[in-house]
Amino acid sequence: PGLMNTFEFSGEIFWPTVVVIFCTISLVDTIRRIYGWRTSGTHQPNSQRCITILYATQKGTARQLSQEAASELLQLGVKTKVVNLADYDPEDFPAERFVAFITATYEGGQAPVAAQDFFKWLEDYTMDFRVSKDVFAPINYTILGLGNSVYADKGHYNRVAVDLDKWLQTLHGRRVAQVQLADEQEGLLDACKQWLEELKVVGVRYANAEPLPAVTESPVKLHANATSEAGNAAEEDEQEEEEEEDDGNADDDTMSTPSAMTDLEDLGEIYGKKTNAEMLNPRLRNSLTKQGYKLIGSHSGVKLCRWTKAMLRGRGGCYKHTFYGIKSYQCMEMTPSLACANKCVFCWRHHTNPVTKQWRWKMDDPEFLVEQSVDAHVGMINTLKGVPGVKPERLQEAYTPQHCALSLVGEPIIYPEINELVRLLHARHISTFMVTNAQFPERIDQLAPVTQLYISIDAATKESLKAVDRPIFDDFWERFTGSIDSLAKSGQRTVFRLTLVKDWNMEELAAYAELVKRGRPDFIEVKGVTYCGDNSASNLTIKNSPYHEEVLRFCQSLCDASNGLMGDCYALACEHQHSVCTLIGNKKFCKNGKWHTWIDYDKFHELANGDTPFSPMEYTMETPEWAVVGAPERGFDPVEVRHLRKQKAEQQA
Repeated sequence: PGLMNTFEFSGEIFWPTVVVIFCTISLVDTIRRIYGWRTSGTHQPNSQRCITILYATQKGTARQLSQEAASELLQLGVKTKVVNLADYDPEDFPAERFVAFITATYEGGQAPVAAQDFFKWLEDYTMDFRVSKDVFAPINYTILGLGNSVYADKGHYNRVAVDLDKWLQTLHGRRVAQVQLADEQEGLLDACKQWLEELKVVGVRYANAEPLPAVTESPVKLHANATSEAGNAAEEDEQEEEEEEDDGNADDDTMSTPSAMTDLEDLGEIYGKKTNAEMLNPRLRNSLTKQGYKLIGSHSGVKLCRWTKAMLRGRGGCYKHTFYGIKSYQCMEMTPSLACANKCVFCWRHHTNPVTKQWRWKMDDPEFLVEQSVDAHVGMINTLKGVPGVKPERLQEAYTPQHCALSLVGEPIIYPEINELVRLLHARHISTFMVTNAQFPERIDQLAPVTQLYISIDAATKESLKAVDRPIFDDFWERFTGSIDSLAKSGQRTVFRLTLVKDWNMEELAAYAELVKRGRPDFIEVKGVTYCGDNSASNLTIKNSPYHEEVLRFCQSLCDASNGLMGDCYALACEHQHSVCTLIGNKKFCKNGKWHTWIDYDKFHELANGDTPFSPMEYTMETPEWAVVGAPERGFDPVEVRHLRKQKAEQQA
């Protein structure tokens, strides 16, 4: 009873106390919800919070990475939506609350074509005086930039990602994860993984309504600090090389703010430095290995041509057999440099190789490259032992390669020891067909004699060459014409190689004739582009591949136009219908009505390994009748047996 009396006595304060406790619990619960305090380790992310992944892609890489990021976030219970910026309404952006950008930088430091409207809108939005300067304050964001440091000296390296970050910061967007600038030259994988891991951490925190601290360091300064150590370790001749490099003259893409421009130039200096790293990074090794390459050392490779396999089985040789008399089953495709200075729209390697303006990697010895290349080639030949149809006598001959096509991929002429490599090949009685993409005229001037020297003439005007080859040099046209001049005075057996792309470069006959007049090549190879399947780096289709008869008509017109400028100098010489390829020859190789386009390889090696200068006319051979234009064989060696697939055989019947 006494206890009851006590409760009765304090009843006047009991209910107010209950109300206070209830309000306190409610307040604590509200604070917990606002700041994301967890009550147990099994708390699940808030399904109402969504991360928008916006991507801008040119080759499909950004799209693929966006899908992978969304998949990994979904496994953590984080809701996402993936949107192509090409399909995104910019007016929806201010309503976003967490955006992860994945964007590539395209030619000239521009955004991918389909996404340019969004970036133009954003730039204009930041300059609009009517827009509040903190309008993006509620937006959390991070950025993954995909670029190539070969463009750093022009201020274009990951330019889109850097500008995007600048514009978002201008309107007080919250950078909640470090902006990553991934470099195609070094392999995108590591930077992408690092960015994704950080995105997963902040993504879960965002879904759980936890606080997200802002990241204050800019992406340019971050990457400048990260690479400063490598810059300090550069070689003594680095300063001289940098002075010789393109110093990034101002162009239409120059950034408007002096401080931002300085940052980009600093970054360009850092990325432009010589690193002495290996050209073949793990990503590139994996990609090229999947394509069938046998990689040699740190920058070279060999690959077995399908015509090597075909001729081993007596099913015909390639156009070089028809035009120049090589044995396709004794030909080795090799390159001492997988890097190139162009990104041609018809590249059959789909741009998996790096691009560069100069040699900037660790260099393997030419002796090592020749020995290892021959060994790798012979190893691939050995895998054909026992394949049905392979002729035993040809297989035995194939173990001793006699020809080397230095045209597999990349730009072989930039390998610093190219002359020694050529000499070593000739010492083994291996002939050399050297192909250059006409961007290094000084290297052509320095080149020792090869069996046949090619330059690729992919277009006839500055505008079309830029569209087709997509060169990385600003002075690409001057380098192109300079290479033609160097070819003309080389004294070597020379070839213009034209790749015809219908609707791209077949309408400039007069301009092509002017180039022929300038270079006066011994031969002109004209080949219809080979469609290599869907390629996200190019928009070519099968419709861009001309028929053989179209190539023949083009060649006759080119002969007529060239002869109109130079006199009666050129005529159709050979054809290889299967490869959609035709050879135009200088008439000095037509003796007594007979073409002499074939090469006397024994005579060449005798001359090349001697001490006396020699001319191309000293090692020619008569071309067989079946190889000449207009012959019923259409360039197919009658000793071989044409193999047709069932469908084609039925069509021919």
